[in-house]
Amino acid sequence: MMTQTSRWQRLGLLLRDEWRQLTTVRPSDRPWQMPFAAALATGLPLLVGAWFDRMDYGLVSSLGGLVFLYMPETPLHHRMVSLMACAFGMTACYALGVMSHLVPPLMMGVLTFTAILVTMVCRFYRVGIPGSLFFIMAASIGAYSPGSLMEVPLKVGLLAMGCLLACAIAFLYSLHILRLRAPRPVEPLPRPTFDFVVFDSVVIGLCVGLSLALAQLLELAKAYWVPVSCLAVIQGMSLRAVWDKQIQRLLGTAIGLIVAWGLLMMPLDKWSISFVMIVLAFVIEVAVVRHYGFATIFITPMTILLAEAATLGEGAVMPLIQARFLDTVLGCATGLLGGVCLHSPGFRALLTPPLRRVLSVKWRL
Repeated sequence: MMTQTSRWQRLGLLLRDEWRQLTTVRPSDRPWQMPFAAALATGLPLLVGAWFDRMDYGLVSSLGGLVFLYMPETPLHHRMVSLMACAFGMTACYALGVMSHLVPPLMMGVLTFTAILVTMVCRFYRVGIPGSLFFIMAASIGAYSPGSLMEVPLKVGLLAMGCLLACAIAFLYSLHILRLRAPRPVEPLPRPTFDFVVFDSVVIGLCVGLSLALAQLLELAKAYWVPVSCLAVIQGMSLRAVWDKQIQRLLGTAIGLIVAWGLLMMPLDKWSISFVMIVLAFVIEVAVVRHYGFATIFITPMTILLAEAATLGEGAVMPLIQARFLDTVLGCATGLLGGVCLHSPGFRALLTPPLRRVLSVKWRL
Protein backbone atom coordinates (compact mmCIF):
# COMPACT_ATOMS: atom_id res chain seq x y z
CA MET A 1 0.00 0.00 0.00
CA MET A 2 1.34 3.43 -1.00
CA THR A 3 2.43 5.49 2.02
CA GLN A 4 1.90 9.23 2.43
CA THR A 5 5.63 9.84 1.88
CA SER A 6 5.71 7.88 -1.36
CA ARG A 7 2.68 9.81 -2.61
CA TRP A 8 4.48 13.10 -2.03
CA GLN A 9 7.61 11.73 -3.71
CA ARG A 10 5.56 10.64 -6.72
CA LEU A 11 3.89 14.05 -6.88
CA GLY A 12 7.30 15.73 -6.69
CA LEU A 13 8.63 13.62 -9.57
CA LEU A 14 5.52 14.43 -11.60
CA LEU A 15 5.90 18.16 -10.99
CA ARG A 16 9.61 18.06 -11.86
CA ASP A 17 8.80 16.25 -15.10
CA GLU A 18 6.15 18.85 -15.94
CA TRP A 19 8.61 21.65 -15.22
CA ARG A 20 11.23 20.00 -17.43
CA GLN A 21 8.73 19.67 -20.27
CA LEU A 22 7.66 23.28 -19.80
CA THR A 23 11.19 24.75 -19.79
CA THR A 24 12.80 22.62 -22.50
CA VAL A 25 14.06 24.76 -25.38
CA ARG A 26 14.62 22.88 -28.63
CA PRO A 27 17.50 23.70 -30.99
CA SER A 28 16.71 25.17 -34.39
CA ASP A 29 18.58 25.54 -37.67
CA ARG A 30 15.99 27.91 -39.16
CA PRO A 31 17.77 30.75 -41.03
CA TRP A 32 16.93 34.30 -39.95
CA GLN A 33 15.80 35.11 -43.49
CA MET A 34 12.74 32.89 -43.08
CA PRO A 35 11.20 34.79 -40.10
CA PHE A 36 12.07 38.05 -41.87
CA ALA A 37 10.26 36.99 -45.05
CA ALA A 38 7.28 35.72 -43.02
CA ALA A 39 7.09 39.08 -41.23
CA LEU A 40 7.07 40.87 -44.59
CA ALA A 41 4.31 38.59 -45.91
CA THR A 42 2.00 39.56 -43.04
CA GLY A 43 3.30 43.11 -42.54
CA LEU A 44 3.42 44.64 -46.02
CA PRO A 45 -0.39 44.49 -46.50
CA LEU A 46 -0.74 46.41 -43.23
CA LEU A 47 1.65 49.11 -44.42
CA VAL A 48 -0.30 49.41 -47.68
CA GLY A 49 -3.55 49.62 -45.71
CA ALA A 50 -2.04 52.30 -43.48
CA TRP A 51 -0.88 54.27 -46.53
CA PHE A 52 -4.40 54.32 -47.99
CA ASP A 53 -6.01 54.74 -44.56
CA ARG A 54 -7.85 51.40 -44.88
CA MET A 55 -6.53 49.27 -42.06
CA ASP A 56 -9.58 47.01 -42.37
CA TYR A 57 -8.48 46.06 -45.89
CA GLY A 58 -4.86 45.61 -44.81
CA LEU A 59 -5.81 43.29 -41.96
CA VAL A 60 -7.75 40.95 -44.26
CA SER A 61 -4.81 40.76 -46.70
CA SER A 62 -2.41 40.29 -43.81
CA LEU A 63 -4.36 37.20 -42.78
CA GLY A 64 -3.69 35.77 -46.25
CA GLY A 65 0.02 36.39 -45.72
CA LEU A 66 0.06 33.59 -43.14
CA VAL A 67 0.03 31.11 -46.04
CA PHE A 68 3.78 31.77 -46.35
CA LEU A 69 4.28 29.50 -43.32
CA TYR A 70 3.14 26.47 -45.33
CA MET A 71 6.15 26.64 -47.66
CA PRO A 72 8.05 23.31 -47.56
CA GLU A 73 11.84 23.08 -47.76
CA THR A 74 11.75 21.20 -51.06
CA PRO A 75 12.98 22.18 -54.56
CA LEU A 76 11.59 25.40 -56.01
CA HIS A 77 9.01 23.84 -58.33
CA HIS A 78 7.52 21.69 -55.57
CA ARG A 79 7.45 24.36 -52.87
CA MET A 80 5.73 26.89 -55.12
CA VAL A 81 3.06 24.44 -56.29
CA SER A 82 2.46 23.40 -52.67
CA LEU A 83 2.24 27.00 -51.53
CA MET A 84 -0.18 28.02 -54.28
CA ALA A 85 -2.40 25.04 -53.41
CA CYS A 86 -2.41 26.16 -49.77
CA ALA A 87 -3.24 29.72 -50.91
CA PHE A 88 -6.29 28.41 -52.75
CA GLY A 89 -7.31 26.40 -49.69
CA MET A 90 -6.98 29.37 -47.34
CA THR A 91 -8.98 31.59 -49.70
CA ALA A 92 -11.74 28.97 -49.91
CA CYS A 93 -11.84 28.53 -46.11
CA TYR A 94 -12.06 32.28 -45.54
CA ALA A 95 -14.83 32.56 -48.14
CA LEU A 96 -16.85 29.85 -46.39
CA GLY A 97 -16.34 31.56 -43.05
CA VAL A 98 -17.40 34.99 -44.34
CA MET A 99 -20.52 33.54 -45.98
CA SER A 100 -21.45 31.64 -42.82
CA HIS A 101 -21.55 34.98 -40.96
CA LEU A 102 -24.58 35.91 -43.07
CA VAL A 103 -26.53 32.89 -41.73
CA PRO A 104 -25.46 32.47 -38.05
CA PRO A 105 -27.34 29.16 -37.49
CA LEU A 106 -25.14 27.60 -40.19
CA MET A 107 -21.86 28.85 -38.72
CA MET A 108 -21.16 25.82 -36.53
CA GLY A 109 -21.96 23.37 -39.36
CA VAL A 110 -19.81 25.24 -41.86
CA LEU A 111 -16.78 25.40 -39.55
CA THR A 112 -17.19 21.74 -38.57
CA PHE A 113 -17.36 20.66 -42.22
CA THR A 114 -14.41 22.91 -43.08
CA ALA A 115 -12.31 21.51 -40.21
CA ILE A 116 -13.05 17.90 -41.22
CA LEU A 117 -12.35 18.45 -44.92
CA VAL A 118 -9.22 20.56 -44.47
CA THR A 119 -7.76 18.17 -41.89
CA MET A 120 -8.38 15.24 -44.24
CA VAL A 121 -6.61 16.99 -47.10
CA CYS A 122 -3.68 18.08 -44.89
CA ARG A 123 -3.24 14.55 -43.55
CA PHE A 124 -3.63 12.88 -46.95
CA TYR A 125 -0.92 15.10 -48.46
CA ARG A 126 1.14 15.16 -45.25
CA VAL A 127 1.10 18.94 -44.94
CA GLY A 128 3.56 19.79 -42.19
CA ILE A 129 3.19 22.09 -39.21
CA PRO A 130 1.03 24.21 -38.79
CA GLY A 131 -1.27 21.68 -40.49
CA SER A 132 -4.89 22.78 -40.77
CA LEU A 133 -4.51 25.47 -38.07
CA PHE A 134 -4.33 28.63 -40.20
CA PHE A 135 -7.01 27.40 -42.61
CA ILE A 136 -9.44 27.10 -39.69
CA MET A 137 -8.19 30.37 -38.23
CA ALA A 138 -9.02 32.13 -41.51
CA ALA A 139 -12.49 30.55 -41.59
CA SER A 140 -13.12 31.38 -37.92
CA ILE A 141 -12.06 35.03 -38.20
CA GLY A 142 -14.10 35.32 -41.41
CA ALA A 143 -17.15 33.90 -39.64
CA TYR A 144 -16.97 36.63 -37.00
CA SER A 145 -16.21 39.50 -39.40
CA PRO A 146 -19.17 41.88 -39.74
CA GLY A 147 -20.33 42.70 -43.25
CA SER A 148 -23.04 42.36 -45.84
CA LEU A 149 -23.47 39.97 -48.77
CA MET A 150 -22.10 42.52 -51.24
CA GLU A 151 -18.85 42.77 -49.24
CA VAL A 152 -18.06 39.06 -49.56
CA PRO A 153 -16.30 39.30 -52.97
CA LEU A 154 -14.26 42.27 -51.75
CA LYS A 155 -13.10 40.51 -48.58
CA VAL A 156 -12.28 37.26 -50.37
CA GLY A 157 -10.39 39.21 -53.02
CA LEU A 158 -8.38 41.07 -50.38
CA LEU A 159 -7.37 37.80 -48.72
CA ALA A 160 -6.47 36.29 -52.11
CA MET A 161 -4.23 39.31 -52.80
CA GLY A 162 -2.51 38.74 -49.45
CA CYS A 163 -1.95 35.09 -50.42
CA LEU A 164 -0.58 36.19 -53.81
CA LEU A 165 1.86 38.59 -52.14
CA ALA A 166 2.97 35.80 -49.78
CA CYS A 167 3.63 33.52 -52.78
CA ALA A 168 5.68 36.25 -54.47
CA ILE A 169 7.75 36.80 -51.31
CA ALA A 170 8.18 33.03 -50.96
CA PHE A 171 9.48 32.83 -54.54
CA LEU A 172 12.08 35.56 -53.95
CA TYR A 173 13.04 34.05 -50.59
CA SER A 174 13.44 30.62 -52.21
CA LEU A 175 15.68 31.99 -54.96
CA HIS A 176 17.96 33.36 -52.25
CA ILE A 177 17.91 30.54 -49.70
CA LEU A 178 18.34 27.74 -52.25
CA ARG A 179 21.73 29.24 -53.13
CA LEU A 180 22.77 28.80 -49.51
CA ARG A 181 21.02 25.54 -48.58
CA ALA A 182 20.29 22.44 -50.59
CA PRO A 183 16.58 21.60 -50.69
CA ARG A 184 15.20 18.53 -49.06
CA PRO A 185 14.09 15.78 -51.45
CA VAL A 186 10.41 15.40 -52.25
CA GLU A 187 9.45 12.26 -50.37
CA PRO A 188 6.73 10.01 -51.82
CA LEU A 189 3.44 10.18 -49.98
CA PRO A 190 2.90 7.22 -47.64
CA ARG A 191 -0.17 5.10 -48.17
CA PRO A 192 -3.16 6.77 -46.46
CA THR A 193 -4.91 4.89 -43.68
CA PHE A 194 -8.50 5.19 -42.54
CA ASP A 195 -7.51 5.95 -38.94
CA PHE A 196 -5.03 8.72 -39.75
CA VAL A 197 -6.86 10.43 -42.61
CA VAL A 198 -10.56 9.83 -41.96
CA PHE A 199 -11.15 8.90 -38.31
CA ASP A 200 -8.78 11.50 -36.85
CA SER A 201 -10.14 14.23 -39.13
CA VAL A 202 -13.76 13.51 -38.20
CA VAL A 203 -12.98 13.57 -34.46
CA ILE A 204 -10.92 16.77 -34.80
CA GLY A 205 -13.62 18.46 -36.88
CA LEU A 206 -16.39 17.48 -34.47
CA CYS A 207 -14.37 18.81 -31.53
CA VAL A 208 -13.84 22.12 -33.35
CA GLY A 209 -17.58 22.30 -33.98
CA LEU A 210 -18.31 21.38 -30.34
CA SER A 211 -16.02 24.15 -29.09
CA LEU A 212 -17.85 26.68 -31.25
CA ALA A 213 -21.24 25.33 -30.11
CA LEU A 214 -20.21 25.79 -26.48
CA ALA A 215 -19.05 29.32 -27.24
CA GLN A 216 -22.40 30.12 -28.83
CA LEU A 217 -24.26 28.48 -25.94
CA LEU A 218 -22.34 30.68 -23.51
CA GLU A 219 -23.08 33.66 -25.77
CA LEU A 220 -19.42 34.61 -26.12
CA ALA A 221 -18.93 37.61 -28.40
CA LYS A 222 -16.52 37.18 -31.34
CA ALA A 223 -15.47 33.72 -30.17
CA TYR A 224 -13.18 33.14 -33.18
CA TRP A 225 -10.33 32.12 -30.84
CA VAL A 226 -12.23 29.18 -29.31
CA PRO A 227 -12.04 26.79 -32.33
CA VAL A 228 -8.49 27.94 -33.09
CA SER A 229 -7.32 27.11 -29.54
CA CYS A 230 -9.15 23.78 -29.69
CA LEU A 231 -7.45 22.83 -32.96
CA ALA A 232 -4.01 23.98 -31.81
CA VAL A 233 -4.21 21.66 -28.79
CA ILE A 234 -5.86 18.59 -30.33
CA GLN A 235 -3.33 18.38 -33.17
CA GLY A 236 -0.67 16.96 -30.82
CA MET A 237 0.78 13.68 -32.12
CA SER A 238 0.32 11.99 -28.73
CA LEU A 239 -1.73 12.51 -25.57
CA ARG A 240 1.40 13.79 -23.85
CA ALA A 241 1.90 16.31 -26.67
CA VAL A 242 -1.75 17.39 -26.37
CA TRP A 243 -1.32 17.93 -22.61
CA ASP A 244 1.94 19.86 -23.05
CA LYS A 245 0.43 22.08 -25.72
CA GLN A 246 -2.59 22.82 -23.54
CA ILE A 247 -0.42 23.86 -20.58
CA GLN A 248 1.94 25.92 -22.72
CA ARG A 249 -0.91 27.58 -24.57
CA LEU A 250 -2.76 28.52 -21.38
CA LEU A 251 0.33 29.92 -19.67
CA GLY A 252 1.58 31.61 -22.84
CA THR A 253 -1.83 33.14 -23.49
CA ALA A 254 -2.11 34.43 -19.91
CA ILE A 255 1.25 36.22 -20.19
CA GLY A 256 0.50 37.24 -23.79
CA LEU A 257 -2.74 38.91 -22.70
CA ILE A 258 -0.73 41.05 -20.28
CA VAL A 259 1.54 42.02 -23.19
CA ALA A 260 -1.55 42.71 -25.33
CA TRP A 261 -3.06 44.83 -22.56
CA GLY A 262 0.12 46.89 -22.39
CA LEU A 263 0.15 47.38 -26.16
CA LEU A 264 -3.53 48.29 -26.34
CA MET A 265 -3.14 50.86 -23.57
CA MET A 266 -0.55 52.68 -25.71
CA PRO A 267 -1.68 55.39 -28.16
CA LEU A 268 -1.29 53.18 -31.23
CA ASP A 269 -2.01 54.55 -34.68
CA LYS A 270 -2.20 52.78 -38.04
CA TRP A 271 1.57 52.94 -38.62
CA SER A 272 2.62 51.81 -35.14
CA ILE A 273 0.15 48.90 -35.32
CA SER A 274 1.68 47.82 -38.62
CA PHE A 275 5.25 47.89 -37.33
CA VAL A 276 4.30 46.20 -34.04
CA MET A 277 2.73 43.33 -35.98
CA ILE A 278 5.80 42.98 -38.20
CA VAL A 279 8.02 42.71 -35.11
CA LEU A 280 5.64 40.24 -33.46
CA ALA A 281 5.54 38.06 -36.60
CA PHE A 282 9.35 37.99 -36.74
CA VAL A 283 9.72 37.07 -33.04
CA ILE A 284 7.05 34.36 -33.31
CA GLU A 285 8.73 32.60 -36.23
CA VAL A 286 12.11 32.74 -34.48
CA ALA A 287 10.67 31.35 -31.24
CA VAL A 288 7.97 28.87 -32.24
CA VAL A 289 10.36 26.12 -33.34
CA ARG A 290 12.24 26.44 -30.06
CA HIS A 291 9.46 26.77 -27.49
CA TYR A 292 5.75 26.83 -28.31
CA GLY A 293 4.68 28.36 -25.00
CA PHE A 294 7.12 31.27 -25.33
CA ALA A 295 5.95 31.90 -28.89
CA THR A 296 2.32 31.94 -27.68
CA ILE A 297 3.16 34.99 -25.56
CA PHE A 298 3.59 36.92 -28.82
CA ILE A 299 0.99 34.99 -30.84
CA THR A 300 -1.72 36.23 -28.48
CA PRO A 301 -1.28 40.01 -29.01
CA MET A 302 -0.70 39.47 -32.74
CA THR A 303 -3.95 37.58 -33.23
CA ILE A 304 -5.86 40.16 -31.18
CA LEU A 305 -4.47 42.93 -33.37
CA LEU A 306 -5.10 40.88 -36.51
CA ALA A 307 -8.79 40.51 -35.71
CA GLU A 308 -9.49 43.68 -33.73
CA ALA A 309 -7.07 46.41 -34.91
CA ALA A 310 -9.62 47.93 -37.28
CA THR A 311 -11.99 48.61 -34.35
CA LEU A 312 -9.51 49.54 -31.61
CA GLY A 313 -10.58 52.55 -29.61
CA GLU A 314 -14.27 51.75 -29.97
CA GLY A 315 -14.54 49.95 -26.63
CA ALA A 316 -12.82 49.15 -23.35
CA VAL A 317 -9.64 47.05 -23.45
CA MET A 318 -10.20 44.88 -20.38
CA PRO A 319 -13.41 43.16 -21.61
CA LEU A 320 -11.56 42.22 -24.80
CA ILE A 321 -8.65 40.73 -22.80
CA GLN A 322 -11.02 38.79 -20.53
CA ALA A 323 -12.99 37.48 -23.51
CA ARG A 324 -9.86 36.18 -25.27
CA PHE A 325 -8.68 34.39 -22.10
CA LEU A 326 -12.08 32.74 -21.66
CA ASP A 327 -11.98 31.74 -25.34
CA THR A 328 -8.59 30.12 -24.82
CA VAL A 329 -9.63 28.22 -21.69
CA LEU A 330 -12.78 26.89 -23.37
CA GLY A 331 -10.93 25.96 -26.58
CA CYS A 332 -8.06 24.25 -24.75
CA ALA A 333 -10.44 22.28 -22.50
CA THR A 334 -12.39 21.04 -25.53
CA GLY A 335 -9.15 20.25 -27.37
CA LEU A 336 -7.84 18.26 -24.38
CA LEU A 337 -11.08 16.28 -24.22
CA GLY A 338 -10.83 15.59 -27.93
CA GLY A 339 -7.19 14.58 -27.56
CA VAL A 340 -8.10 12.04 -24.87
CA CYS A 341 -10.70 10.52 -27.20
CA LEU A 342 -8.37 10.67 -30.20
CA HIS A 343 -5.59 8.74 -28.45
CA SER A 344 -7.84 6.24 -26.68
CA PRO A 345 -7.69 2.71 -28.23
CA GLY A 346 -11.08 1.88 -26.73
CA PHE A 347 -12.69 4.97 -28.25
CA ARG A 348 -11.25 4.09 -31.65
CA ALA A 349 -12.39 0.48 -31.43
CA LEU A 350 -15.89 1.62 -30.50
CA LEU A 351 -16.41 4.23 -33.22
CA THR A 352 -14.32 3.05 -36.18
CA PRO A 353 -16.72 0.28 -37.41
CA PRO A 354 -19.86 2.47 -37.43
CA LEU A 355 -17.91 5.34 -39.00
CA ARG A 356 -16.75 3.05 -41.79
CA ARG A 357 -20.34 1.95 -42.40
CA VAL A 358 -21.69 5.52 -42.38
CA LEU A 359 -19.10 6.75 -44.85
CA SER A 360 -19.41 3.59 -46.98
CA VAL A 361 -15.69 3.63 -47.62
CA LYS A 362 -13.82 0.48 -48.69
CA TRP A 363 -10.23 0.66 -47.49
CA ARG A 364 -7.56 -1.93 -48.21
CA LEU A 365 -5.52 -1.78 -45.06
